Amino acid sequence: MRILFLTQYYPPETGAPQNRIHSLACYLKADGVEVEVLTALPNYPRMEIFPDYVGKEGMNEYIDGIKVYRAGIYIRRSKGIFKRLLNYFSFVYSSMQLSSKLPEYDFVICESPPLFLGISAYLIAKRKNAKMIFNVSDLWPESAEKLNIVTNKWMLKLAYRLEAFLYKKSILVTGQTQGIVKNIAGRFPNVRTYWLPNGVDFKMFSKDKINKEWRTQKGFANDAFILLYAGILGHAQGLEVILNAADRLRSYSAIKFIIMGDGPEKDALLQMKNDMALENVIFEPNTPRHLMPSVISSIDAAVIPLKKLDIFLGAIPSKVFEPLAYGKPIILGVGGEAKELFIDSGDAGLYFEPENATALAQAVLMLYQNPATTRTLGQNGAQYVKDNFDRKKISSNLYNVLQSL
Repeated sequence: MRILFLTQYYPPETGAPQNRIHSLACYLKADGVEVEVLTALPNYPRMEIFPDYVGKEGMNEYIDGIKVYRAGIYIRRSKGIFKRLLNYFSFVYSSMQLSSKLPEYDFVICESPPLFLGISAYLIAKRKNAKMIFNVSDLWPESAEKLNIVTNKWMLKLAYRLEAFLYKKSILVTGQTQGIVKNIAGRFPNVRTYWLPNGVDFKMFSKDKINKEWRTQKGFANDAFILLYAGILGHAQGLEVILNAADRLRSYSAIKFIIMGDGPEKDALLQMKNDMALENVIFEPNTPRHLMPSVISSIDAAVIPLKKLDIFLGAIPSKVFEPLAYGKPIILGVGGEAKELFIDSGDAGLYFEPENATALAQAVLMLYQNPATTRTLGQNGAQYVKDNFDRKKISSNLYNVLQSL
């Protein structure tokens, strides 16, 4: 079996799709599948080509034994929709051009968003006599419309038509959450769907490989109670809630909030921190993936918020998994499926109403003042993700599905 993953985002970039796709590719390779990746020159999330790749229009490399083909991409640090579309379509074009040099495959698995990459996936699959699988990690254009990222009615109409075309041309449409799968199956009952969840790579998160000095190196006191948000600093996350909660808890000197990552909202959040004079909020840059076990093992709990929108009721933020794998409870500001799985069923943390800073502050205090509860919730979460979200098992299940197609 030969598989080509087509994705705009891949290591050495850090982030949810990058980690998830690379892990899946490695596990499939271990099962005897011939796996290759077609992706862009790394640039995300700072929208700058990584130093080792500057000046290259395209290249091939191996990452953990996976052959990676890299195509050029148009990069500009701009929030404008026109520049975003240029970014997306430049990779659609360059990936199609580069694909002429690639071998034939049994499957082309395309990661969406960006939705437009499905154009390239469809044409590559036809060229390579492959079956197309479309993996949906975010319902686009629906989410873009509801977040007011795209407001042009004509553009939205075209995007919805493209979405329908790609689903119907795919032999299988996979969704990262059950909510995504239900949404697609409800709108397209003749499309074959499959839940392909995110999870934890327990090989990487081996407790005997942790450098436990991160907390000391950063100068935190022994009694510090550290809460971590690590991920994209974007509009959808609603990270203002963390700063507003920190404002309510400034009298508790031991409680510290770390916001780790980069993204389009970082400058605004830094300005908000300065305006509010929040000494209990610390911003950290994007941290290489291999250092994250040391970071996560040093914290007390993870804060995971999203905006209060109905579309996020079917979302499962990828950042829930790794803290739980290390026995760290989560404070979850996401309702719907995520709450049902990790709070109601997994008993792995506390829930707060999205965008409600007072509720978040109360949840933080609950854990800070009750160490035994914090430990118990963390232990519950570690067992829950091990039983239900082990990436090795997820990959094996997908491999069995692919063999039946």
